[in-house]
Amino acid sequence: MAGPNQSQQEQQQVEEKANQIDDAELALQGINMLLNNGFKESDELFRKYRTHSPLMSFGASFVSFLNAMMTFEEEKMQMACDDLKTTEKLCESDVGVIETIRNKIKKSVDSQRAEVSVVDRLQRQIIVADCQVYLAVLSFVKQELSAYIKGGWILRKAWKMYNKCYSDINQLQESCRQQSPVQEEVFFPDQANHNTLGAEADGVTPEALSRLKGSVSFGYGLFHLCISMVPPHLLKIVNLLGFPGDRHQGLASLAYASESKDMKAPLATLALLWYHTVVQPFFAVDGSDSRDGLLEAKAILQKKSVVYPNSSLFIFFRGRVQRLECQINSALTSFHDALELVSDQREIQHVCLYEIGWCSMIELNFEDAYKAFERLKNESRWSQCYYAYLTGVNQGASGDLEGARGIFRDVQKLFKRKNNQIEQFALRKAERLRKTSPTRELCILGVVEVLYLWKALPNCSPTKLQVMSQVLHGLEDPSCQGLKHLLLGAIQKCLGNIKDAVQSFQLAARDEVGRQVNSYVQPYSVYELGCMLLTKPETVGKGRSLLLQSKDNFTGYDFENRLHVRIHSALASLKDVVPQ
Repeated sequence: MAGPNQSQQEQQQVEEKANQIDDAELALQGINMLLNNGFKESDELFRKYRTHSPLMSFGASFVSFLNAMMTFEEEKMQMACDDLKTTEKLCESDVGVIETIRNKIKKSVDSQRAEVSVVDRLQRQIIVADCQVYLAVLSFVKQELSAYIKGGWILRKAWKMYNKCYSDINQLQESCRQQSPVQEEVFFPDQANHNTLGAEADGVTPEALSRLKGSVSFGYGLFHLCISMVPPHLLKIVNLLGFPGDRHQGLASLAYASESKDMKAPLATLALLWYHTVVQPFFAVDGSDSRDGLLEAKAILQKKSVVYPNSSLFIFFRGRVQRLECQINSALTSFHDALELVSDQREIQHVCLYEIGWCSMIELNFEDAYKAFERLKNESRWSQCYYAYLTGVNQGASGDLEGARGIFRDVQKLFKRKNNQIEQFALRKAERLRKTSPTRELCILGVVEVLYLWKALPNCSPTKLQVMSQVLHGLEDPSCQGLKHLLLGAIQKCLGNIKDAVQSFQLAARDEVGRQVNSYVQPYSVYELGCMLLTKPETVGKGRSLLLQSKDNFTGYDFENRLHVRIHSALASLKDVVPQ
């Protein structure tokens, strides 16, 4: 047995080790652990040291927030709110400042004390802003008007803090660069200018500033990127709140953050991959920006493969790149590999299953698609109504019409979010198919329709597109003629048959019979025509006019906000090429 003296020595060693911990380095290790499939281990690490410093407390709160956002379970969302508020209080506490400084340094060198004070103050402000953003997101998830208003004002507070910290850090870095080589090792801001920064600190290292800039650049960049995608009719509200929206600034800030030594560097990398492989392909006017984004995503994945060789999340994004490059079999392999790596992480399993379902639809492998979506319908706590509809149309497309009818009946029971456009769409489509007795051809029409609306048709091979075209040509139902021509136009566009595509879009835009059933067909058809005319210099004016017509002349149809974002993106891209 160990004697009393030995136990005391061991305890003393543990305390000394805790005092020597670099919380920035430890936090980065925790996030890397999370990304390398060590979800449980990462959570345990942050929980163990959560009272050690605000940074470790924030790490624990972030993991809690991530779990809440992947499950949407009420108790986990409440726990995340409580954790984030606890971290906020720690950052705003004067006592907490003293404790953190004691944990960080034991020496009494004046310059080191000063560095901790200014670095710690900026770090705390960034953490509070991060917490505000995540609390706003949790508020938005409730989808209530009061929650949106509350969330908006929380974001406004966060943006002001990000902007102030970003400005302060840039100012400190600029002054640091102006110092002589002898002084570069430790910067004395009050010698450069007698502002509040200089009054609060006697010295800070360039390395500390670089990490802090990486920390603030994550939130600062995400703000710019997300606001830049907001449709015009919402921009007025956004501008009232004081938010800017510069896409290039957002990407540059995230790129800086991803190369920093801050704990959010890996998260910035994931945000860039998310933008290039999910957001940009969904909103881009033509393929050029998407192709550039894919090259960027591939470069990121190759560079990070050494650090994250078996990360399910990075393998997932590799699958996204492969899907966008129309390498569907390779994409399916990647998604299945990622699925196996997260056998104990249900939330990431569901993300992989979703992509497996979509890749199977792209391949017209209806049986595998409906099995993936059926599992999501049964296991996911997100939109079971939407997953039920996808299960039904794929089951019917595979030939199991009786099974499809049963699933379409379930859609009504699973419809919960009345203000959700996706669920409203799924309910209407399921009800119509249930009442008209679904045929295999109508179910395939339903599959092609969602492939179009989610911009997945460009990922389909020419052979599969030809099969879809043949089925659509055989449909004679007057109520779905407009939709049929819209989808045929999109297919012909993917095949490069521009003349046929324009003709089909024109037929869809003139359709009045099916307008009540498929209200979005006309505005989407006008938008598609406008986009096609933008590709030729002599018809750019007409194309722009059609885009504005699509935006201004239609309202109250399915996925209106989605189309407005695409129109906004198209017009913004046009301004980059042809100054207005």
